[in-house]
Amino acid sequence: MDIVIAALFVLIGILLSALTAEWLIHQRSLSRIPIRIHVNGTRGKSSVTRLITAGLRAEGYKVLGKTTGSSPRILDLLGKDRKIHRLTSASIGEQVRFLRYFSKFRPEAVVLECMAVQPQYQWVTEHRMVKSTHSVITNARLDHVDEMGYCLEDITRSLSNTIPFNGQVFTAERDNLDILQSIADKRHSKIFAATDADITTEDMSGFNHIEHPENVALALTVCDSLGIEREKALDAMRQATPDPGALRVWTLENEGRRYTFINAFAANDPQSTGTIWKLIQSHAELQREHVCAFLNTRFDRISRTTQLLDLVQNKIEPHSLVIRGDRLERFERSHFRKMGKQVRTYPESTPPSRIIRELLSQPDDTLIFGMGNIVGSGFELLDELRKYRVAA
Repeated sequence: MDIVIAALFVLIGILLSALTAEWLIHQRSLSRIPIRIHVNGTRGKSSVTRLITAGLRAEGYKVLGKTTGSSPRILDLLGKDRKIHRLTSASIGEQVRFLRYFSKFRPEAVVLECMAVQPQYQWVTEHRMVKSTHSVITNARLDHVDEMGYCLEDITRSLSNTIPFNGQVFTAERDNLDILQSIADKRHSKIFAATDADITTEDMSGFNHIEHPENVALALTVCDSLGIEREKALDAMRQATPDPGALRVWTLENEGRRYTFINAFAANDPQSTGTIWKLIQSHAELQREHVCAFLNTRFDRISRTTQLLDLVQNKIEPHSLVIRGDRLERFERSHFRKMGKQVRTYPESTPPSRIIRELLSQPDDTLIFGMGNIVGSGFELLDELRKYRVAA
């Protein structure tokens, strides 16, 4: 028995020593990265991460970035994308490994998109792993409600877990700014509220995708705090490689007919999708007589599908609707019949080529507005659509 107890104490000692060594190594890694920018929020995290990284690089900062987004990437020291290939499912422990890896390059700054969704993991990621000098919270939207809460106040409080102690916080959130302000005050952090009121049409020209002025304003505010001149940062942001799920406009051609395709899949919550639709309407060159909405759904997100269909029915009001997903019969009475339009439904197992044939059978010069889920079947659909894309 004494031998067993002694062996147990030895094992505990070894374990504690290993944990202490890991902690010390991580602290050394953090000490080698003086500026650590942690980007959280419901929408726009990947884009804002890329914009900030580009702005810092323009000033000569030795900076590395990492996005999780629709397709995880490392933004290397030259600003190039390096795809992250995971052998297992994503885990917040990945941040520790990448911070250790990044520290070997002795960067002046790193910009990390937050990986955590559940509130407790957001806290751990920030206060035990990243320990940011600059915290960014893009916005609070009704998404991931099962993990973060069913109202905007709860979601805002969940996101606030990445507000540091004695640091700086930057946000474009407006409706719940008072909540973030209160928590930042308690943690003795200074909060900076970004607004797109000063972002002009000229500022937004030059991007090779449709970027949100709110994202640009937020990234510029962070860059300004680090002494980067506005025009220099903005010019670099225009040249930055957008996220694979970024809002893009493609011209498609099939059998002599042309179509304008809007890739809005990454904004899969109703509020963000509605904002994108308003943004599209503000561009005169994107106005078309015929609009076809394409909704790519997930059977485990019934409430989100319901909200997106409400948006389609009441705000977008397309001439036709193509929807892909399973268990859609529940929407027959509540939405499909009420729309009084051409509605085509397809099960999730439908090959992308079949969906494409339906979309490209629309009248000439139709605007096709793609929304909903992008991961998996959404990417497959985009790969198929590229075959019909006309080079700009």
